[in-house]
Amino acid sequence: MSQSTTYLESKNHYQILDGLRGVASVFVIVFHVFETFTGGNRFIQILNHGYLAVDFFFLLSGFVVAYAYDDRWGQLSQWDFYKRRLVRLQPMVVMGSIIGAALFYFGVSETVFPAIAHTSVLKMLLVMLIGATLIPVPLSLDIRGWTEMHPLNGPAWSLFFEYIANILYASFVRKFSKLVLSIFVVLSGCMMIVYLVMGPQGDLIGGWSLTKEQLFV
Repeated sequence: MSQSTTYLESKNHYQILDGLRGVASVFVIVFHVFETFTGGNRFIQILNHGYLAVDFFFLLSGFVVAYAYDDRWGQLSQWDFYKRRLVRLQPMVVMGSIIGAALFYFGVSETVFPAIAHTSVLKMLLVMLIGATLIPVPLSLDIRGWTEMHPLNGPAWSLFFEYIANILYASFVRKFSKLVLSIFVVLSGCMMIVYLVMGPQGDLIGGWSLTKEQLFV
C-alpha cells in the first residue's frame, strides 16, 4: 500500500457530505425534469432554484480538495496534483462525450434538437473529440442549438470551471492567508449580490455558454 493511500485512509471521512451530495444531485435532476413540463420557464417551477445545487457542488469540491491536499504540498508537486485530478475526473468526461455523441446520432429526434438535421457525422465526431478534452467549443460548433460550450455533454461545463479552480488552487490560491481568503470571499459575495440585483435575468443561473452574460455569472 502506498504512503499516499495510507495517508488518505487515515483522514476522517465525512459521511454527512456524501448525504448532502446525494440530496443535491436529486435537486438538480428534479429541476431538469420539471423543465420538461414548464417549457424551460424556471420561474414557474416548484423547484425553481434547484440549479443552485451545482454551486453547492463547487463549494463541496473546494472543501474536499483543500481537506485532502492542503497539508501535503511538502511532498506533492503541482504536476502530481494535476495528474491525480485528471485520473479522478477525466475518464468520466471522455465517457460522457462518447455517450452524448451516441445518443445524439442514434437516439434523439429532430424535434428535440433541430440542429441535428444539419450536422454532419464528421462535425459531430469533431465536437465529441474536443469534448473529451473538456476544451469549450465556440457557438459555431453548437450542434444541439442550446449555446452550450460542451454540446454533447452539457453538464461538463461545471467540470471545466472546476478544473480552472483546481489550477488556480494549486498555483497560488492555496498560499492565501485566512485574511486574504476572507477578503476574496467577501468581494465575491458582493459581486454575486450585484449580479443578482442588477443582472438581466433576476437570478444566478448560467455558466454553460461562451457568451458575455454566461461567463460573467
